[in-house]
Amino acid sequence: MNFGAKALQVLKTVAPTLATAVGGPFGALASVAISAALGTPAGDPKAAETALLTATPETLLALRKAEQDFTVRMKELGISEEKLIFDDIANARGREIALKDNTPAILAYTITVGFFGTLGFMLWFGKPAIGGDALLVMLGSLGTAWAGVVAYYFGSSSGSARKDATISDIAKQT
Repeated sequence: MNFGAKALQVLKTVAPTLATAVGGPFGALASVAISAALGTPAGDPKAAETALLTATPETLLALRKAEQDFTVRMKELGISEEKLIFDDIANARGREIALKDNTPAILAYTITVGFFGTLGFMLWFGKPAIGGDALLVMLGSLGTAWAGVVAYYFGSSSGSARKDATISDIAKQT
């Protein structure tokens, strides 16, 4: 299912595991669970998106329950949340390789230059009187994005450990 930004944000907030699964290899299972919780026809992303954007508290509760059921079902199948996240990252990297897309690299360089450039400016000149608070917000956002860039290209220590364990588990299953 493809959702708009607002609907996806609602889904990520209420049911983050389902939101992660929708974009990966278990998207069909997640889509069925989402549609059932929202009371929309399976395979109709527009109806599901509309339902997400106009959700009542009862609907959100049903979506949360669907996520819990989905998580239990995935565990029964031997699939962990870490595997869903790992598969999502692997899909992004695989897409980058298959399409020979240099957009992630360009964004990584731009974010790195922006972060360290803004940090250097602030260290050299201090916080400007006009727009200084906005510059601090931008620096914080760039710092967060830069951490994501480093994690994407080099992995995080906790993510790396989970990834290694997930790969080991997958290797044992095959």
